[in-house]
Amino acid sequence: MKKNIRTLILSGFLLFAIACATVPITGRKQMNLYPESDMIATSLTQYDAFLSESKLSDNKEQTAMVKDCGARISAAVEQFMNENGMSDRIANFQWEFNLVDDETPNAWCMPGGKVVFYTGILPYTQSETGLAVVMGHEIAHAIARHGNERMSQQMGIQALGTGLAMALNEKPAETQQIWMTAFGVGANVGVMLPFSRSHESEADKMGLIFMAMAGYNPQEAVAFWTRMSESSGQSTPEFLSTHPADDTRVKDLQEFMPEAMKYYKK
Repeated sequence: MKKNIRTLILSGFLLFAIACATVPITGRKQMNLYPESDMIATSLTQYDAFLSESKLSDNKEQTAMVKDCGARISAAVEQFMNENGMSDRIANFQWEFNLVDDETPNAWCMPGGKVVFYTGILPYTQSETGLAVVMGHEIAHAIARHGNERMSQQMGIQALGTGLAMALNEKPAETQQIWMTAFGVGANVGVMLPFSRSHESEADKMGLIFMAMAGYNPQEAVAFWTRMSESSGQSTPEFLSTHPADDTRVKDLQEFMPEAMKYYKK
């Protein structure tokens, strides 16, 4: 029994060493149990399936704004990664940006750079700079591999022996639901995705730098999240929520703003 326990503990340490990675900008250590190549391959399938069941917006101006903003911020992300020796983190990304005709105030980015905005978020973004706040935030989730981390937590050790692809085949409904939840895909999920508070705060900070490098004033982030706060209210105590309280989020953004402004060039 003791030998088995020691073996299990040793295996756990070995697994952690293999799966441990460092998040860009924040430097936080994380454990992603799935190969990112598998995550990206699966995202392509899930993304295509989602688009086939959704109606793309026929508003050419708004669609163009989403695509243009996405192109600018993704270029800034690539620049940052290249300059900081992290280009391998986005080596297999195939950027794509779409606007879906849906009143839900939502947006998300899957592994590999597949991004969807819902028309319902546009009244809150109000401008391209406001859109850039959300774009930078959602892309940051993908760059930080929060989805992989979230999937790893939800699927647990039991799926490690089979891998993500086999888990999808053996338990397609269960695994797909976990996948969709991990990336905030769904009509009932608002723009505040079901990541942990640390993930949300991390994406906020990374997003500020990405949008600043793309030429968007990061100070707009405070105005955007204030609008979101005023529209939704804060009914859940912060310690019970997976998201920072609105006043905490704005305070953190303001504290990090001087660092983000270093990257902003008008």
